[in-house]
Amino acid sequence: MAKRKIKLAVVPSSGNVFADLGLPNAEEKQTKVRLALAINQIIAAQKLSQTAAARSLDVNQPKISALQNYQLEGFSVERLMNFLTALDRDVEILIRPKPKSRKSARILVTAA
Repeated sequence: MAKRKIKLAVVPSSGNVFADLGLPNAEEKQTKVRLALAINQIIAAQKLSQTAAARSLDVNQPKISALQNYQLEGFSVERLMNFLTALDRDVEILIRPKPKSRKSARILVTAA
């Protein structure tokens, strides 16, 4: 029996997996994940237990567990930024005009 060739359509990513999946509030979800990733990397680098991290961030241990499992529904972007400052990190927000080549404006979080 001859093998059939299957053509797969490759769709380039928009750079935001949440938008690619058609989820609501995609920009906010991506922002939260990137902030949580930075927080989790700092906690790991400092070798903090969940209990110690909770003390540093003035939350309970289950909140740290949720954060480390990227269950971010209970966290605002502002709260995550406050966690970063509590971990001795500066958070800078840069506002500029979007390029004319891009259809819509976006939120971008970049960790140094």
